[in-house]
Amino acid sequence: MRGEHPYVKWAISSIENWIKLRRLVDPFKDSAPKDLLARKSGAFVSLHKLDGSLRGCIGTYLPARENLAEEIRDNAIAAATEDPRFSPVTVDELDDIEVTVDILSEPEKVSKLEELDPKRYGVIVVSGFRKGLLLPDLPGVDTVDQQLAIAKRKAGIFSGEKIVVYRFTVERYH
Repeated sequence: MRGEHPYVKWAISSIENWIKLRRLVDPFKDSAPKDLLARKSGAFVSLHKLDGSLRGCIGTYLPARENLAEEIRDNAIAAATEDPRFSPVTVDELDDIEVTVDILSEPEKVSKLEELDPKRYGVIVVSGFRKGLLLPDLPGVDTVDQQLAIAKRKAGIFSGEKIVVYRFTVERYH
């Protein structure tokens, strides 16, 4: 697995310990970056094959754990083993996967689509109980219309249905 930033190394350690040993790393005993222990935020962990294709992506847009170290750990393991679009990552694949960690700002409601920018902001679209999220600055997503269409499709929201849109920024680490 590949990644240079300490947050990414923490995600990689979490995945490797789980896949190889079925061991859940402890943020306090297993050297999580100290600043993650005092912070809470939503986070996404994305796995890509070396050819750039997606291999798994799971996250939370609001904090769901005690600290960001646990958020990254749990989402990293879920991205590797629970993304319903893919089979679980195997030990043999570990050397051929790159990891990205996105830490999300708190979502803010958008009143006009002019407030969106697919390179700067991710989006959450909501219709009733259905929600679709798309991270910012993704390859091939160049317009607001593309971004919203993908997020709506992920949520099962049909064209013409009334939606509420939220935006957020990310700190992206490789």
